[in-house]
Amino acid sequence: MEQERHNFGENKWLTMFVVVIGTFMAVLDASIVNIAIPKMMQVFAVGTKEIQWVLTGYMLAMGVVIPITGYIGDTYGYKRLYIAALFFFTLGSALCGLAWSNNSMVAARVVQAIGGGMMMPASMTIIYNTFPLEERGMALGIWGISVTVAPAIGPTLSGYLVEYFNWRLIFTINIPIGIFGIIMASLFLKESVRQPHAGFDFPGFITSAVGFFVLLLALSKGSDWGWSSATTLFLFWLSALSLTLFAYFELKSPEPLLDLSVLKSPTFSMSLIITMINTIGLFGGLFLFPIYLENLRGYPPMDTGLFMLPAALVSALVMPIAGRLYDRVGAKPVVLLGLTLAITSSYGLSHININTELWRVQILLVLRAMGIGFSMMPVNTAGLNSLPTAKVGRASAINNTMRQVSSSLGVAIITTIVNQRMVLHSSRLAEGLNQNSPAFQNTVNFIKSGLSAAGVSPLAAAKGAPAVLAMRIYQVAYAKAIADAVLVTAFFMLFAVVLVFFLKEERYGQAKREKQENLPLAEF
Repeated sequence: MEQERHNFGENKWLTMFVVVIGTFMAVLDASIVNIAIPKMMQVFAVGTKEIQWVLTGYMLAMGVVIPITGYIGDTYGYKRLYIAALFFFTLGSALCGLAWSNNSMVAARVVQAIGGGMMMPASMTIIYNTFPLEERGMALGIWGISVTVAPAIGPTLSGYLVEYFNWRLIFTINIPIGIFGIIMASLFLKESVRQPHAGFDFPGFITSAVGFFVLLLALSKGSDWGWSSATTLFLFWLSALSLTLFAYFELKSPEPLLDLSVLKSPTFSMSLIITMINTIGLFGGLFLFPIYLENLRGYPPMDTGLFMLPAALVSALVMPIAGRLYDRVGAKPVVLLGLTLAITSSYGLSHININTELWRVQILLVLRAMGIGFSMMPVNTAGLNSLPTAKVGRASAINNTMRQVSSSLGVAIITTIVNQRMVLHSSRLAEGLNQNSPAFQNTVNFIKSGLSAAGVSPLAAAKGAPAVLAMRIYQVAYAKAIADAVLVTAFFMLFAVVLVFFLKEERYGQAKREKQENLPLAEF
């Protein structure tokens, strides 16, 4: 019966190719913009506060759109949903390339995020329902390659395009790829069996949109506004109120926007918790190393991207292997292997300083990336396999929503730790400096000699030496703060290890239940 209801035929790998196109584009554009921000500031004549909405607006729009993708896919079909997502993403990319002001760029990014937000849950559901149960781990592992490689390629590609061509190409390059993806999806994807609903859950949509919007806004801006500021606290309160009302409406509604009944599955709920903790620990620390390389070691953005590329490629190589291992031995051993690698390498990275050999840092980043590759997708697959296939679309929307929230939460936590520890380390380093001590005077004289040897006049060298020393203190303190933050991510992942032992695997119970209950299965 399962064979009849799914498209387990010769087109499954073509389906994989089609959906990876859109997923890769969506994830890529979440990181590719960062390098072009200084250029946009010049072109649009705006400051940091205005330009940051180009990034924040994209993230907030995705947080609003993702929860409704399950409803749209179930009601209108996941092929239509995926094509619509590609259309909005391509349209938004074209509008970004034509943007004439910062406000128009923010608006175009919102349009782009509507497509990007729908793309992830739609593509995950299509892949899940295209491959048979015994191949889903490997299939989702291959699909996950785009999720890990795109963020690493983004800065490198963006730096190349900005430096040698035009910054608008980072958007317009999506147009031909998007059109090609739409054509391929129209020709080769098969439509799912639709499940018409009596009506749209407006109370659920409004409360979820407000709740996730203000929560993501508070997490992204809390470090700037202050975590104890009235604005931040109000946003957290409003988010808690809205999401509480959202849960109430969903549990009472006969046609909920997000089917929270999937949380009754212990396996899915535990996989969701482990995924969130992993996202905080693993991905929350990823943004630290470009800062370390660029701000502290003097790497240009493009070289930083090339430095990070081997780790991304290793993670991409590992993901299909992890999926294949999951299909054979289950999630626990594979995830525990990944978390062990990630924790061990994170502990090693917590000992880096301003003078650590870069080859050592790169090896540790590669090992950490292997940990990400082994630990992420098997957990997600185990959770989805515990559910009837008719609920996978809604479960995928929940999974991606929580991953978006936990990613922002991870960045907020790590950023706060870095800022606080940097202040602490700067104070401790400054306490050890006595301007009247011989050691201090010798250090200043050494810096003066170095500046004079570089051609700086004696007067300028005398004035510049204290500034150089202060900068060195800043760099050393920043490196120590980054090391402390990486150590915190290891503790997050250590907690995830404990939870993995409580993960019950129901890899084949789903197929048995579906045959017994004769539940409708999506057909691609």
